[in-house]
Amino acid sequence: MRLILLFIVFLFFSCRGEKRYEDFNLTEYQREVNNYFKDASVSPLKAKDLKNFKGLDFFEFDSSYVVYAKIYKTPNSLPFKMKTTTNMPADFRIYGKLIFNLNDEQHSLTVYENLDYVGVDGYENYLFLPFLDQTNGYETYGGGRYIDLYQYENDSILINFNRAYNPKCVYDENFSCPIVPRDNLLNLRVEAGVKNFVKNY
Repeated sequence: MRLILLFIVFLFFSCRGEKRYEDFNLTEYQREVNNYFKDASVSPLKAKDLKNFKGLDFFEFDSSYVVYAKIYKTPNSLPFKMKTTTNMPADFRIYGKLIFNLNDEQHSLTVYENLDYVGVDGYENYLFLPFLDQTNGYETYGGGRYIDLYQYENDSILINFNRAYNPKCVYDENFSCPIVPRDNLLNLRVEAGVKNFVKNY
C-alpha cells in the first residue's frame, strides 16, 4: 500500500513538472494565442477540434527572426481585389515594399493595406504581410502564413516572424482567407511562428 501511495505522489509531481516545463517553453504571446483558440466564443476551430484542443504547435522563439525593415511606400497604388480561398475577394492596396536582412541575406516582401480596416478604431497603423517560405508544406501550412504589422515610424517597420500565424481557413475551410501572392516568397526556411495544424481524426 505504501508503495502504491509513493507511486501516486511521484506521478502527481511528475505531471506538474511536465506542465510547468511546457508552459516555460511558451512565450507570453504564444500562451495568449492558445488561450484565444481555447475560447469557444471566438475560436476559429471547429467544435470537434476544440473539444480535444491542447494548444498550437510553435517553433521555439528565435530573436534572429525579429528584424527591422526599410519601407518604400507606394502612396499612389490603386485598390484591387485579392483572391481568397472562397469566391469572395478581399479589398486591398499595395502599401509598399519591405527590404530587410535575414540569415545574412537581403530580402524583400510586399506589404498590404486592408481597406476593410481603414478608419476602424485600433487599426490606424495596421498593415498586412502575407508570405511564403521553404517550410510550407512541411512544418508549416502549404499556403503560407500571415503577420500583422503596425507602422509607428515613417520609413521603417518591425517584423517579428515569431508571430507568423496561419490563415483561419487552416482550421475551418468556411473562412475566407486571402491567398498569399506568389511574389511574396522567401527563398529560405522561416523556422519561427506557428506550425501547421494537424487534426486528430
